[in-house]
Amino acid sequence: MEFDVVVIGGGSGGYAAARTAEEAGANVAIVDPGPLGGLCILKGCMPTKTILRSSDVMALIRRAREFGLMPVQATADLGAINERKNRIIGEFTRYRTEQLKDPRFTLFEDAATFLSPHEVRVRTRTLCAKKFIIATGSRIAHFSIPGLEDAGYVTSDDVLEMREAPKSMIVLGAGPVAVELAQFFSRIGVKISLIQRSHHILSSGDEDIARPVEARFREEGMDVYTGTRLLNVSRDGEERVVKFLHENKEKSVRAEIILQALGRTPRTDGLNLEAAGVEAGTKGIEVNAEMRTSQPHIFAVGDVNGLHEIVHIAIEQGEIAAYNAVHPGQLPREMDDRLKTSVVFTDPAVAGVGLTEKECKAQDIPYLVASYPFDDHGKSICLGETHGHVKLLCQPHTGELLGAHIVGPEAGELIHQLITLMHFGGTVFDLVKIPHYHPTLSEIITYPAEELIEKLNETRV
Repeated sequence: MEFDVVVIGGGSGGYAAARTAEEAGANVAIVDPGPLGGLCILKGCMPTKTILRSSDVMALIRRAREFGLMPVQATADLGAINERKNRIIGEFTRYRTEQLKDPRFTLFEDAATFLSPHEVRVRTRTLCAKKFIIATGSRIAHFSIPGLEDAGYVTSDDVLEMREAPKSMIVLGAGPVAVELAQFFSRIGVKISLIQRSHHILSSGDEDIARPVEARFREEGMDVYTGTRLLNVSRDGEERVVKFLHENKEKSVRAEIILQALGRTPRTDGLNLEAAGVEAGTKGIEVNAEMRTSQPHIFAVGDVNGLHEIVHIAIEQGEIAAYNAVHPGQLPREMDDRLKTSVVFTDPAVAGVGLTEKECKAQDIPYLVASYPFDDHGKSICLGETHGHVKLLCQPHTGELLGAHIVGPEAGELIHQLITLMHFGGTVFDLVKIPHYHPTLSEIITYPAEELIEKLNETRV
């Protein structure tokens, strides 16, 4: 069977690629072994945000007296929380499945294995194509920690199906998935011990952005250990015991279960990339800015290329790959990381766009920086949400925004006006000129901008 484009994987990136190629007139096949829907819908963004809403409400109920309300005793029903999640995710899944089964595509619900650079085997069929787009996503990564496999653990996939909450949990890792789930379980009454190798949680970002989240975790009763080295894991009766080094001392914590949330890895198992001549590194399938692999007619998008584990970026990569696949000879489209954006849905939330201070220093990029705290901002004080701050980085001569980072209330929403500003190459001068309604959370963004303008004026004198 011959096609113009075969897309391997029907998640967000794969569907975006298939849709874009088909709309350009290509004959497109999609290969996905199922369950259909993709990581974001089935096990990632949407289900986790659904359950986080429950724990956020729980946390607010516990603060009732702070707002002059009579307190009530609220308890969590993890089974009911996950039932609500299943109902909501079921709707999203049905919609995505309908999209994939649309007659404009040819859908094969099975796994694909490359036979050659232009052929894949799908069960008993051989599919030939001019172009291939690999969008197989990622899977839970497994790490060699002495005793962990024998002691047993759960993953982020498992907790989304749990019916009863344990009394205690050890969380290994402190990336976005780990910290979101750690706070979720802490807020519904589980005693949490979080263990992180790096010196602060969310280690890919700047330390000052992570610290307010750590502080909130500890206020809520979580034990947070950073700067650690795991030694071994064992089982003592019904409890799991983790031993680790912390501040040059050997320590141990015990709990009913361990959540292994140390990360994910690209899903390339079974693809037989060697037969296709596609090179893969330790982080994933290697691609250039056009999303091309070492074989120019084969593309890789989303988690499988290891660049960014973020859905909207996977969608953009899918659209870029599909455009380049079906428009040979035309000026290719390229992925631009200038507006790379991330959001972590903890409380306080964390959001960022563009460069971090860490990245500026590593790349010798000159910058000016200023920040402003939420505990000195009118609307956030009214809301009782005073953890965190806003930080802006700008070019030291023109004032063009290089990066923006928020840890605080509604960070994931607030970051979008800064994305918009950066999209149009805006400066801190533009930011101050834009009207901001009072009292709103958004107006806090103007305060570090004003400080940066003062710094810019000082450098011009």
